[in-house]
Amino acid sequence: MFFLRPAFVVSLCLFLFPVIAIRPYPPTKVSYDADITSIEFDKSAQFLEAPEYQNGLQCPVLSENGLLLACDPSLVHIAMTLDPDYLRGTIAAVHSVLKHTSCPQNIFFHFIASDSSSVNANDLTRIVGSVFPSLNLKVYVFREDVVSDLISSSIRRALDNPLNYARSYLADMLEPCVKRVIYLDSDVVLVDDIQKLWRISLTGSRTIGAPQYCHVNFTKYFTNEFWFDIEFSRVFEGKRPCYFNTGVMVMDLERWREGDYTRKIEKWMRIQKEKKIYQLGSLPPFLLVFGGDVEGIDHRWNQHGLGGDNLVDSCRTLHPGRTSLLHWSGKGKPWTRLDANNPCPVDHLWAPYDLYKSQKQSQNQQQ
Repeated sequence: MFFLRPAFVVSLCLFLFPVIAIRPYPPTKVSYDADITSIEFDKSAQFLEAPEYQNGLQCPVLSENGLLLACDPSLVHIAMTLDPDYLRGTIAAVHSVLKHTSCPQNIFFHFIASDSSSVNANDLTRIVGSVFPSLNLKVYVFREDVVSDLISSSIRRALDNPLNYARSYLADMLEPCVKRVIYLDSDVVLVDDIQKLWRISLTGSRTIGAPQYCHVNFTKYFTNEFWFDIEFSRVFEGKRPCYFNTGVMVMDLERWREGDYTRKIEKWMRIQKEKKIYQLGSLPPFLLVFGGDVEGIDHRWNQHGLGGDNLVDSCRTLHPGRTSLLHWSGKGKPWTRLDANNPCPVDHLWAPYDLYKSQKQSQNQQQ
């Protein structure tokens, strides 16, 4: 039996306050540097314990020293946000990663929770730990005031959640020894081994890798205010920028830190506050900073748009060809449509990874 234990605490930036839970020692009180109000979590939101997935014989052996575990070079690092509204999706995503990878015990999850969350980060940590008792994980508390003043309203309210911008701060949040990370949104499931995605090379000086869609009309992501300003539009001069979805990215954190890309993203967000050069949340700053300099990854690693567009919850079909990752980006989420007994056909591909049990199911188990 594995239990949660605290690991090493590192001194990060002033806006970061980590809450840590890593296997396999007995539970210890988790301390907070941030003042977070705890509320009782909805008792009907319970989850089944996931199967314990074991490494194959070919997998590298991890360090026995728990204090050094997060820096072990054999690890695959994955970063995700931990939002109560999307917790069911996050748990399904983690389950899918572990189920399909060849070395599940070599996966390390970095979860980012908000300091203004309706559920205490300590409670979220316990929930995830109870579902995945042997999971290597660390939970960080992200102070939303770092970014809230930089956020402009977008076409859909959910896109304005400050936690959507946490991906821009991963290089500051994660330990310096973590040089590479895969960022995943909470509405994805893997149907392939994430080790394959981890091993993709970022060539030249490229800092991020993602599936790109060069046939998409790139100009629509920015307003006329942007395109008519010679200084702004010059950012793409000499480049061939393509649309990419920031819900699945391979990120070289070492190069990110060297290039100080967080500050560059913040610069464009400040311009947006004044000039309104785009309308779509956290995506356009990434396009402005990295457009034309992204390592193209096979489209099978992000079959996105399965939730419909950003305004209408519509059913979508899978693109032809191989699929390694399904992504319910857009307004509709599979768990919402399944609960409403009005699922789209693709939602049935998400359902096998769902570990949520309703209050009725919980009562039946207790009888």
